[in-house]
Amino acid sequence: MLRQRALDKIVPGIRSKEGQYLWYKGWLENYEAEANLIRLAKAKAYVLRNSTPVIDEGELIVGKPCYRELSPAEEEEWNSLKDLVGKALPRTGGQASHMAIDYEKLLSIGIVGIQEEIQNYRSKLELHKPEDMEKEIFYKACLEALEGLLAYSENYANYVRKLAEACDDPKRKAELLEISRICMKVPKYPADTFYEALQSIHFVTFSLEGLYQLGRPDRYLIDYYRRDIESGILTKEFAQELIDCLCILFNEYVPRGLAVGFMVGGTDARGRDVTNELTYHFIESIGHTRMIYPGIGLCYNKNTPRDILIRSCQLLGEGLSHPALFNDDTIVKGLRHYGLPPEEACQYVHSTCVEITPVASSAVWVASPYINLVKILLELMEIESEDGDCPEFDGMDGLKKAYRNALVEKIRVEVQNQNLLQMERYHYGGDPLVSCFVNDCLAKGKDVDQGGARYNWIMPSFVGLANLVDSFMAIDELIFKRGRITLCEFAQILKYDYQGYEDLRMEILNRLPKYGNDEDIVDGLVGEVTAWILEEVGKYTTYRGDRFIPSLFCWIMHEQMGSVTPASPDGRKKGFPLGDGSGPAQGREKKG
Repeated sequence: MLRQRALDKIVPGIRSKEGQYLWYKGWLENYEAEANLIRLAKAKAYVLRNSTPVIDEGELIVGKPCYRELSPAEEEEWNSLKDLVGKALPRTGGQASHMAIDYEKLLSIGIVGIQEEIQNYRSKLELHKPEDMEKEIFYKACLEALEGLLAYSENYANYVRKLAEACDDPKRKAELLEISRICMKVPKYPADTFYEALQSIHFVTFSLEGLYQLGRPDRYLIDYYRRDIESGILTKEFAQELIDCLCILFNEYVPRGLAVGFMVGGTDARGRDVTNELTYHFIESIGHTRMIYPGIGLCYNKNTPRDILIRSCQLLGEGLSHPALFNDDTIVKGLRHYGLPPEEACQYVHSTCVEITPVASSAVWVASPYINLVKILLELMEIESEDGDCPEFDGMDGLKKAYRNALVEKIRVEVQNQNLLQMERYHYGGDPLVSCFVNDCLAKGKDVDQGGARYNWIMPSFVGLANLVDSFMAIDELIFKRGRITLCEFAQILKYDYQGYEDLRMEILNRLPKYGNDEDIVDGLVGEVTAWILEEVGKYTTYRGDRFIPSLFCWIMHEQMGSVTPASPDGRKKGFPLGDGSGPAQGREKKG
């Protein structure tokens, strides 16, 4: 029943219309706040305090947006607010969320513990010092946001208790009373049971509003699970039911076409496999719910139990889209390369699709921006030129040199754009509620948008790598080695989408070397191009003082970018999707 309801629901956005209305209203009503960050926190708290609690029949884990229609009076006010506040709000573009907060801290000390931590930091400030004054503003904003979160949870508890009082079904009445008790306790206080822990992590994650992942729940929930199983207050069957209810809820508030989830399995700081009972429960939930969310990743290592790998393959063999299989050894090695200590390198999450970010300490901007590698080549060939002019290059080496120069300039411009966005976020952005759960924001007294997080990478993603190197091969073979056509002629063929040259296109697709088929020359080109990217991106520093790290993934951008990209020298027709990620282009891995 829960699954079908989620399937039937069309999710219009992560923030409901009620949420947007309340945000604008809260922002406007707090115009006298002493600082922008406090005004943001008060607006967030206003939304939380005034949001309508929603719980549907049969739910055991609660917390989701209210997609109600606004009243006529609210609708009139909303239209006014959109015009007034919408235009007045400062520009705060750039990436957000795409990370996992510190759930272990939330569960172990609760919101009251975080409030005590903040007050402890405040007590040491000397407000005549400008740097401490800025910290005081941040801490005040955090406390405002946390109070809003507590009020929201209490509202849920009271609402569910009223539902219980009116319920005639004894079983459901008992369920509602237990939910009410739990919402009154967590996330305010530390969780003591598995059920309380699940409700706490979901409620906070949902309240943050965004693509926030649950990190590694099989790790931070296992002690609650084992303790409850041993004491007899939890059965394996009920634990599975709670997990299934949690997983279905993602589909109630995350719009289609995005990505959100968590990871299980993997290794600890000493390289030991950490698969446990909950790893199996979470993998099994995939077959129970059969939905697009959450995207669950299994972190595979050489000591991963064979039965959980086989079960994962069975689920994928049934046509389900996950679990996605991640190479734990390679990812940990990569994170160690970028400076993470062992205890953090093993605690990563695929922050939406496949972008790896550190759990609990990340303000990393993933996919910022997407860069179309094929378009750079086509612009270099001037295929859209109206005057018929055509550039000349001194062989393949000359073309590659010109391409690299164009790539360097594209990266420079995009780095500048991303840093401008971070600068604007530093001055006008902020998310005090999120900052309460991210290392080292509270210790530094800085919001995530002010560089408070431990890791602040920016990760531009390069799309169409396979098409680019296959295009290089086609140009080299047809123009520079065989002299079949000139570069100008090839540019005209591409401009008109291979019209009248289908035989040539078929020859390119089927007879020339392609990336991913154990052809050393073309595979070597991939290494060469990625080395260019790595070297150039590595020269820059983010506005927050961290590094740029390149990536080769594309979510849905290979389709979106491909739809507006002319035909390319690799035989790809106009509008066809670019290669999806770092692997070969679609259908070309004949011998790989």
